[in-house]
Amino acid sequence: QRYWHPLYAYVRRHGYSVTDAQDLTQAFFERLLAKHGLEGANPGRGKFRSFLLSAMRHFLANESERTATQRRGGGVQFVPVDAALTERRYGLQFASDATPDKLFERAWAMTVLERVLSRLQAEQEKAGKLEVFQLMKPSVLGERAVPYRELAAQASTTEDAVKMAIHRLRRRYGELLREEIAQTVADPAEIQGEILHLFEVLRG
Repeated sequence: QRYWHPLYAYVRRHGYSVTDAQDLTQAFFERLLAKHGLEGANPGRGKFRSFLLSAMRHFLANESERTATQRRGGGVQFVPVDAALTERRYGLQFASDATPDKLFERAWAMTVLERVLSRLQAEQEKAGKLEVFQLMKPSVLGERAVPYRELAAQASTTEDAVKMAIHRLRRRYGELLREEIAQTVADPAEIQGEILHLFEVLRG
């Protein structure tokens, strides 16, 4: 789930159609798992996403059109993917002159942030604070500056309470981001560097 969209974006950027890119991405994971390809992922040789990208390059170089088109409906169950949503994300977020490699990195960064936001939202919903969270979300993410007075009125609370709530949400967002990144590195010492790289990718 974490890497499906970044790899799909990479394949699409190579000029494949929506259908062919879906087939190839699905086939790549099927091949990787069926042939125990993940055993070749060595943390000492680099990041896991770099391993996947290298494996995908090799796969595309060797995968024939006949094999790719036979993958759809092949009876292998895999992670459910909303194909329409995936393509919409590709079209909205990545219509640029970026190379396939840069597109992969950007898709990875966006996927990480989407997972973090989804986890934060789920926590707030479980705590019965989803409505207030939706009001404050733009301010938490820095998307737009809404006066605290206005937010306080909408949430039927005080400005001080709004400031405290946003501070806590931002802090929790940061914690969840570190947790998400921690799942992709072998050494905790790499977490901060990966976070910095993630935002560098997004700025680029």
